[in-house]
Amino acid sequence: MPSIRKIGVAAAATAISVGAVVGARATGRHLVARAERQRCVTSVPPPYDASARARELHVTLEVVDLHADSLFWGRDLLDRGTQGQVDIPRLLEGNVALQVLAASTKSPRHLNIERNDDTTDDVLFVAIGGGWPPATYRSLLARAVHLADRGVYLEEHGEGRFRLIRSRADLATYRADRAADRGMTAGLLAIEGAHALDDDPANVDVLFEAGYRMMSMSHFFDNAFGGSAHGVDKGGLTDAGRQVIARMERLGMVVDVSHASAATIDDVLAVATRPLLVSHTGVRGTADNARNLSDDHLRGIAATGGVIGIGFWDTATGGSDVASIARAIAYAADVAGVDHVALGSDFDGAVTVPIDATGLVQITDALLELGWDEISVAKAMGANALRVLDEVLPA
Repeated sequence: MPSIRKIGVAAAATAISVGAVVGARATGRHLVARAERQRCVTSVPPPYDASARARELHVTLEVVDLHADSLFWGRDLLDRGTQGQVDIPRLLEGNVALQVLAASTKSPRHLNIERNDDTTDDVLFVAIGGGWPPATYRSLLARAVHLADRGVYLEEHGEGRFRLIRSRADLATYRADRAADRGMTAGLLAIEGAHALDDDPANVDVLFEAGYRMMSMSHFFDNAFGGSAHGVDKGGLTDAGRQVIARMERLGMVVDVSHASAATIDDVLAVATRPLLVSHTGVRGTADNARNLSDDHLRGIAATGGVIGIGFWDTATGGSDVASIARAIAYAADVAGVDHVALGSDFDGAVTVPIDATGLVQITDALLELGWDEISVAKAMGANALRVLDEVLPA
């Protein structure tokens, strides 16, 4: 296999000692794997139980999850793993039709959800320890291209079990094929933070060519394109950021406002002409903190025709179990409408989540327990996300 976010990835990167920089490549990869094992925690191990009604419904769904950091760690996702939450076999077992695979290219040290600057770079330790190409030590764009190559590897070596979605035509063909054969899943590549552009809006084209079809303006620090909810200034969209959004919309890339400052979200809402997406977030109605969205922003995203992906970790949901995830989804649906909610797990993002990809049937079950009808459950579990992708992706 070729050499192969957010608070958890940075914390995990910090756990990799500087010794990984100077140590043997095998030692570095061991340290990366150990960090993943320690940080990407599933609080309830499989197998997962669910009601007969939920199991019967779940196998009929097109399940979509809008955020996982699984490419970051360097495991061969074609094989069933014993750590983390996502790989191709577990996606298939969980009936996941499409998994968004995100690339995190820089994270500051001592990460928190209140205030971070851009002066440190813990992803560098992962890059060196994980044996990434030397170009990735200096260029965030090179890191993004490298991680995209890992997604391409899955498609080329997956023996038909995995496809990358790059266009509406890809999506339509894949969905038709999967309707006849559930032994396949798909991925869509996303960028977490436009700092991956190395400060040049023209590099949107480079990322598009590499296969990326989604990008957020910021991650955990302010950058040249927009402010972060966790940055120092927390400013709005810059002129360069407006150029980036225009390029993304012209190419058919989904604009993600996860981690964006309130001012940046307001500015993106003002200039966007296509449905927006929040790949992984929480809602302040169930967990009131700087990481999560206000009711006004939930309504604003919905007004574009977009969707809000609800995360699975406690800062997002306000709890540590699947019932908390369902309550956050239900709250967002009450505010924004049931047509505008989705799943945004943050699997393999170095946060603790209650299930791995094989346990998504438990969310189906929890939504049914809340009294949702089967059509509404199907929308939240994937149909809403597929609608947005079908509208925004290039023809």
